[in-house]
Order: sequence, then C-alpha cells, then structure tokens
Amino acid sequence: MRSFTRRAFAASTFVAAVAAAGVASPAVAAPDALGTPVGRITLTAKSADVGIGYTWGDGTLTYGHHTYHFKVSGGNIAAVGYSKLEATGTVYNLKNLHDFDGGYGALSGDATLDRGIGGAVLSNSNGVKIKFTSATRGAHLAAGGQGLSFKLAE
Repeated sequence: MRSFTRRAFAASTFVAAVAAAGVASPAVAAPDALGTPVGRITLTAKSADVGIGYTWGDGTLTYGHHTYHFKVSGGNIAAVGYSKLEATGTVYNLKNLHDFDGGYGALSGDATLDRGIGGAVLSNSNGVKIKFTSATRGAHLAAGGQGLSFKLAE
C-alpha cells in the first residue's frame, strides 16, 4: 500500500509539473473518469485572504475550435495569505457555450510558501466540470470551500 501511495504521489506531481511548465495537451482526448474532454482552459488569478478571501483574474477557454476570454472572481473560506495562481484545465460536459458562465464550487486546500502545485475538480449548476492543475507563488494557506465565478467576455 505504501509503495502504491508513493507511486501515485510521484505520478500526480509529475503531471502537475508538466502542466505548470506549459505543456499543452489536445483539446479533445480519450474519456477519463469525468467523461470525454470537450475543451481546455488556462487562467491566471491572484488571491488575497484574511479568514475569508477574494480571488480575481482572467483566462481563456478553448472550445469548438474557438478561443474565448473570461473573467474569474470568487473566494475562499478559511484562508490566509496572498498568492498568484496559474492553471490549466480540461473541460467536461459543456454542451452549449453559455453553460460555461456561472459559479463553480469545490472543497479544496492548499499550502504555498514561495511556490506550490495543486489541482481540483470544479463543477457548476449546468453540469460543467473542470479538472485543473495549478502552480502557485506567494505565501498562502487555505482549507475548506472554494467558489469561483467564470464570466465570458463580451
């Protein structure tokens, strides 16, 4: 069991490091546990937290052979610090572009002192799911609920 856990940790660390280095994967790939990927996102955000925090930034969605820009806002519960996040993700179950907008939630936690890596699966009320890996910089500690809102640019 211990050997499996170490291998799983090493594999997930490698995947997150490759994603953080900017190596892109195809927009559409083979199905995984969340279904068939239908798009990709990249985002850059900043987070300032003292108990309850605020996150802001922007990103791009690649879907249906087009690239769309969007704004990110939201927050964390039970967090302290400041960090900058760069993330890439895979989008699932997006059937109509307008289903992308809205609030996404996840239970998550992170600890960053200078640099860190992480990941999460976010979902919204339209059934859209986004699995992402991230690289962070700064000093940040968070545990609990995270909510982000994505709004496509006009």
